[in-house]
Amino acid sequence: MTAERRWPVGWRTPNVGLWTGFAALGVAALTAAEFVIRQVAVGPRPGLNEVEALVEFNQRTHTGTLGVILTDTVLMAVIIVFLSGFRQLIVQTRRDVQWIADIGFSAGIAYVVVTLVGDGMEGGAALDATIDGGSGTVIRALTVGHALYFGSIGCVLTAVVSFASGYITLISGALPRWTGWLAVIVALPPLVLAGTAFAGTDDPPFRAAGGWGSVALGTFPWLAWIVAVGIVVIRGRAGHLERAELARVHQSSA
Repeated sequence: MTAERRWPVGWRTPNVGLWTGFAALGVAALTAAEFVIRQVAVGPRPGLNEVEALVEFNQRTHTGTLGVILTDTVLMAVIIVFLSGFRQLIVQTRRDVQWIADIGFSAGIAYVVVTLVGDGMEGGAALDATIDGGSGTVIRALTVGHALYFGSIGCVLTAVVSFASGYITLISGALPRWTGWLAVIVALPPLVLAGTAFAGTDDPPFRAAGGWGSVALGTFPWLAWIVAVGIVVIRGRAGHLERAELARVHQSSA
């Protein structure tokens, strides 16, 4: 009979603050890289009513678009690490608010899934443009679906994860209160921008479905909050590890 395999004695609990902080810094780096690639290698797309120009645009920028999508996919993976670490920072401080933390975590995972689906549609448009000259109808349909995912749908999910994160931060005391209030403030603009689904796709671009207003006021403020939280938890990583050890001891003695 083989002995039960155990982990080596002395392995320390991974520092959740350090992992969460590094993930947040990764979010900052990948967001900057994605922005640069999109500005340099992709640029603004033509209007959806200009079918020939839309096909030519996707033919010309398909390599840059796929680069953006690959970067965004890695970004979403890093966000999953951050969301998991943030949830643990809260739960190890106050277990009675775990259900609220789960709401924020679930909304964050849903946001990741929606983003990846939108990336797939954008990538499909880019790849279609390389096949037999591309189909304007297919490219336009995929682009419109992509706009909804990154616009109204993404805004609603961002608002949920931001508000839940802010609320549990304020009532748990796991992080400085200003990070909680910042998350609550970040949750407000996406709620307003959720109505962009009814504003058309091109004009005006700020309030259009998937327009730059959704990015400027819906996505980037949330990513900025993630980076702010990451810096805070890296600076206070020793305290987070101590709380984790105390919680483990309390659970084992209960």
